[in-house]
Amino acid sequence: MKRVALFITCVNDALFPETPKAVVRILERLGYDVDFPTAQTCCGQMHANSGYRRDAATLARAFDDVFGGYDAIVTPSGSCAAMARDQYPHLTGSAIGQRVHELSEFLIDVAGVEDVGAVFPHTVTYHPTCHGTRALGLGDKPLRLLRAVGGIDLIDLPAADQCCGFGGTFALKNSEVSSAMLADKCANAAGTGAEYLAAADNSCLTHIGGGTSRSGGPRPIHYAEILASTA
Repeated sequence: MKRVALFITCVNDALFPETPKAVVRILERLGYDVDFPTAQTCCGQMHANSGYRRDAATLARAFDDVFGGYDAIVTPSGSCAAMARDQYPHLTGSAIGQRVHELSEFLIDVAGVEDVGAVFPHTVTYHPTCHGTRALGLGDKPLRLLRAVGGIDLIDLPAADQCCGFGGTFALKNSEVSSAMLADKCANAAGTGAEYLAAADNSCLTHIGGGTSRSGGPRPIHYAEILASTA
């Protein structure tokens, strides 16, 4: 299989277009043809998590229509991959989520590679996001890919398994608790002295980056952009 579909997600489409571009560079470097179905829309996660299940089901069916012809769908988001895999069966009975792979899952489990030929001569700490860790069970897959990057200096993040406090609408509905969790995450990140903080979800990086921009600390970056770098 050398043809895959790219699901870029709403957050990346609106705010972080360099991340899906990075995914394309990585996959093409490995010999894959990457299709980008332009009819793709939101996965419906925010709707489902906020109780609007009918709207979420409509979006899930649209996802099926757009991506149903592909054997593999790659996304730079553990959060959206988890939505398709865990919630679509309950919303519509669809099993398409089994063909949706977060980037590190695809690279290691499907493509069978850990070294993608990247070079990134910087200090980096890694935050394992909640959906990737708890819903997808990514484990150390993103870290295995990062460890193979040339020139990188990976620094352990204290209390890495603790949530950053974003949680989608949680940060809006429970702002005080969210802010306290964010403060802990930013303090731990700053304590590493790393130049960059990498993660698998730009939604979490937006939250953390907002905190570090005020308090100081590493610059947020999606790990796909590190893997795509060659200098």
